[in-house]
Amino acid sequence: MSKRKSFPVRNLPKYIMQWTALAAILFFLTGLAGLVFPEMEKADPEAYCPMGGLQAFCTYLVRGSLPCSMTTMQIVMGLALAATVIFLGKLFCSYLCPIGTVEDLLTEARRALRIKAIKIKSFGVADRILRVIKYGLLFLIFYMTCSSSELFCKKIDPYYAVATGFQGEIILWLSIVIVALVIVLGFFIDRFWCRYICPLGAASNSLKFYLPLGLVLLVFWVLSLLGVSVHWVWILATFCLVAYLLEAFHSKPKFQAIHLVRDEQLCNKCGLCSKRCPYQVSIGSFGSRVDSVDCTLCGDCIGVCARKALNFSVCKPVKKASCLRRMLPAFLAIILLVAAFCFGNQFELPTIDETWNMENVDESKLEKMEMSGLRTIKCFGSSMAFKARMEKVPGVYGVKTYVGKHRIVVLYDPAKISEEKLQQLIFVPSRFRVSSPNPYEIPSLKVYTIRVEKMYDKFDLNYLGLQMRNTDKKIYGVESEFDCPVRVRVFADPSEQLDKEWFKEIVNRESLDMPVHGGGVKKTPMNLEFVRMEEGVDSVATTEFLEKMFDGFYATYNGRYDGADGQKVVRKRAEQYAGKKQFIYELADTNYQKPIVRRALPFLSNHISREEGIISMKLTLNKEYVPALQIRYAAPATAEKIWSLLQEEMWTITYKVDDVRQEKPRLVFRKEGVTFPVTE
Repeated sequence: MSKRKSFPVRNLPKYIMQWTALAAILFFLTGLAGLVFPEMEKADPEAYCPMGGLQAFCTYLVRGSLPCSMTTMQIVMGLALAATVIFLGKLFCSYLCPIGTVEDLLTEARRALRIKAIKIKSFGVADRILRVIKYGLLFLIFYMTCSSSELFCKKIDPYYAVATGFQGEIILWLSIVIVALVIVLGFFIDRFWCRYICPLGAASNSLKFYLPLGLVLLVFWVLSLLGVSVHWVWILATFCLVAYLLEAFHSKPKFQAIHLVRDEQLCNKCGLCSKRCPYQVSIGSFGSRVDSVDCTLCGDCIGVCARKALNFSVCKPVKKASCLRRMLPAFLAIILLVAAFCFGNQFELPTIDETWNMENVDESKLEKMEMSGLRTIKCFGSSMAFKARMEKVPGVYGVKTYVGKHRIVVLYDPAKISEEKLQQLIFVPSRFRVSSPNPYEIPSLKVYTIRVEKMYDKFDLNYLGLQMRNTDKKIYGVESEFDCPVRVRVFADPSEQLDKEWFKEIVNRESLDMPVHGGGVKKTPMNLEFVRMEEGVDSVATTEFLEKMFDGFYATYNGRYDGADGQKVVRKRAEQYAGKKQFIYELADTNYQKPIVRRALPFLSNHISREEGIISMKLTLNKEYVPALQIRYAAPATAEKIWSLLQEEMWTITYKVDDVRQEKPRLVFRKEGVTFPVTE
């Protein structure tokens, strides 16, 4: 008997593709790409996911909008997957899917350790029952995504959970359980996730039965022509049910261009091919052509066939094995991936395309205004928020948003609102604090005014402020105000002497270069254009500047008290404790203005609000102009009790009346606050 070959040699095309795809994913998600290509933005784990693309496409058909931050790129990737499965086969599953690669590695590890696998007979009772799981998940994912315009698959996708370090839009415990299932069950059962859980696998298998399922969709279309209204949920449910029944009880789709062929004269029916198949396909039970819904054209069976009785064929059987033909699926997978990537960048579908109040409006008199570079337009949610703003503007009748290029198109009546006025309404004045001067050491600041084009939202001003922070100049802050061009005020130290050439060089830089943790530089593209510098230099009191730049927080609390009839009533605690002696518990810290700290304040407020006697909490500047948390309270609350609440190992967060959770603290307080009485 010939010596058994090592596994990389048995199926070299597959391993090259799998490891290349996995290495590329790690290259981008670990940040290595940012070191090699500094101008590249941080990779999105869902950027090229075909499953997200299929969900985005279906959501567009159902709602006329795209979910989350999905763009045409994801849709093209999803449609490319669908076309590949229909005409060629499940190439993504065998050559590109990172979870499939991990499942194969787990199988190799088990074989290396000589641990016996758990076999589930293909198309036995247990196998058919387990297959229904992925179709149930397929229905759930598409239903939830189309209903909410949020990618529901993120909550159960093991790839997304690992790629984001379990920090993404996930349900933590569920993600941990699913990743554990992939690893543990994938170790003992060949491709357990792919065979029984993966919703993308369910979608791919269903597309192999495109003729019968196409007929089902045709029936619904004919019913709609006849005036019978069928909700899309029933169409989705029928599609998933029929697809499951076809897979579980038919399992032999036809009309696939590339398929596995078996030379019946060379084959000695040794069974090695079936043992090696990740899906346990009984290859020997087929004739010259292996038509199995589970076949992914991976080539593992070809690699172990000593008789060379197996190979890939295009449309018709072949008698002679060919090494080049064996590489055909991997080669086609590369071509289709590159083609989808190139085509997906050529155009973009709108994330939303909404019109309103079009009754009695002469559409021929309406005009469109386009703006690009609005970085706040980055997902479905921000697009809908923008639409809500525009609905309140008289003379505006519709909006389109394109999140990929941060672009908007506004449909408006020029007789009711001018383009300049519309730009003013879209523009959001903002401010950015670069650093905080000490008002006792620097009583006043210089104020320079410059004019800038192509500044559309707060992100542009933030990036300009960061650009100035990276210089050796003492710049304390910037603020924007709408004008044509936009007016930008720069607050600088009295000792600084800034001129037109310095501002021009800073504003016109093509990118913001920021060092990243671990080394390297992140380049953020900038497209601002310096116009001019206003004559004269103003001044402002430092205290006024600090108040202008400060972002406060304020929350008041209610309580349940005994009413006149003995029933519990809800009253504001400020009213309940009016006339009683009140105090302020103050914790001063310059870090309170950091975004990560500010995001935690609503949770802290929620946690302390349960304590009777605590009236309100606010973030403000204290008498020394230092950021400070001020917790207002009256008896029975005390300073000691408040400090105890802040030091608890778990915070009590009330999301709803029936949803109270214990969560880890989001802020750490190391120094006790000071207490003083309320004087007003």
